[in-house]
Amino acid sequence: MKKLSIIVPMYNEEEVIELFYKETKKIVDSISDKYDYEMLFIDDGSKDKSIDKVKELRKKDKKVRFISFSRNFGKEAGIYAGLKNSKGDLVVLLDADLQHDPKYIPKMIKYIEEGYDTVTTLRNRKGESKIKSWFSEFFYKIMKDAKNIELKQGSQDYRMMTRQVVDAILEIQEYNRFSKGIFSWVGFKTKYIEVENRTRAAGKSKWNFRSLTKYAIEGITSFTLKPLKISILIGILISAIALISALVIIIQTLACGKDVPGYASIITAILFMGGIQLVSIGILSEYVGKIYLETKNRPNYLIREKSEDEEKD
Repeated sequence: MKKLSIIVPMYNEEEVIELFYKETKKIVDSISDKYDYEMLFIDDGSKDKSIDKVKELRKKDKKVRFISFSRNFGKEAGIYAGLKNSKGDLVVLLDADLQHDPKYIPKMIKYIEEGYDTVTTLRNRKGESKIKSWFSEFFYKIMKDAKNIELKQGSQDYRMMTRQVVDAILEIQEYNRFSKGIFSWVGFKTKYIEVENRTRAAGKSKWNFRSLTKYAIEGITSFTLKPLKISILIGILISAIALISALVIIIQTLACGKDVPGYASIITAILFMGGIQLVSIGILSEYVGKIYLETKNRPNYLIREKSEDEEKD
């Protein structure tokens, strides 16, 4: 019998852990004639009682496993730890808040059995604010220029992969991880399925505008050099405008004998150029910073405790 690993990164999700377990177990029990399962919870340094809830579940069901980080390392670290410690022939990523509906798991398995290596969900954006949708579309437009990856509009972390795909992903040992890009970069035969939006079962989202912006910048700077190219183009454009402006001033002075006033315009130009330079340096610093972090070779996460430790005790 094949095994399905259900990886569940979580951070402060004590309100939904039991409900998530019940709903997901109901789905995996329906395919128990073909697939055994393990439910691997990755606690990303939660400050509530999330890990205690998982431990209670493990007392009743030994198929529940957990890994608890020493602090909050971020969702990317949680995904990486889940993939690295999973044991299944198939692996599926699910959010603990039930925005990723487990009812699609049998459908995903069906496509895997048909010969696909990965099944990825695409979220439609019904009910989402226009501003958030616009920024999302803008992000995917920028990512279109990224080499060797193809990010579909609305693609989620909710996906199922074969063990071969998981092993390929684990070969990429970057510190600055952007999983959506990595999933696409490794390739393999992928099936996309559209799913409906689902609200959180309980609690508040950990993703605000600031964290989403940070996540987008991480993705852009991990897989494309477009920001650097844009800063170069802006520099060329400004230089061209400055050259034309200088020629106009020279012609006016020689032909018309005009004085060239412009204290205010000079100050404005200096401030404008200073702003452009600082933005360009900031973009460059983002890339240099990534190199700096990679050279440190720090681990992506540190484990405080895991379910296997209890068995040893």
